[in-house]
Amino acid sequence: MARPSTQEQRRREVVDAALDAAAEHGLRNLSLTDVANQAGVTRGALLYYYEDLDAILVEAHAAGMRRVGEEREALVAQAQRPAEQLAIAIRAGLPSGPDDALMRLLYEFDVLAGKSPLHDELVQRLYGEQLGLYRRILQAGEDSADFALTGPLDDIAMNFVALEDAYGLHIVAGGSISVADAERAIAVFARQAGAPLPDGAGLQ
Repeated sequence: MARPSTQEQRRREVVDAALDAAAEHGLRNLSLTDVANQAGVTRGALLYYYEDLDAILVEAHAAGMRRVGEEREALVAQAQRPAEQLAIAIRAGLPSGPDDALMRLLYEFDVLAGKSPLHDELVQRLYGEQLGLYRRILQAGEDSADFALTGPLDDIAMNFVALEDAYGLHIVAGGSISVADAERAIAVFARQAGAPLPDGAGLQ
């Protein structure tokens, strides 16, 4: 039996292999054998650490949720002003580029929506975290008079999430929209919504 620290390392390696295999084969066609081949181990070795493929994917999904959720929250908390927080939230919510395997997998989990109650729950939880973050930043901006919102706060927060998801999907799909394009376009929306980003934020 491997020691706990070794087990944790092996589990992370399996998740990384799943991300790479999903990027190559697509989530819909991914099999446990694909993950085993990517990891350079047998199926039996994978099943020592995880019950099945779905368990591996749940942990990969959780890793993506941490990045877009609590890890982004921690970055936002480092800034003092709502406008700075908003700029950080936008930047951290987008993929780093077309090769961002973790973010690509998050978008592909939509394929499982409606087919797995567990994945439905994870997708909805992630959306709730995204929406909650933007709501809190916008509310803080209104309270401090840094923002003068031009519409209902909840609607503006929903639009930030929708733009983040839509542009992120285009980025990981390797289309004509770059990260810089997405950041600039979302910054335009922020200004139109009465929540302008600070000068020098790099998103305008």
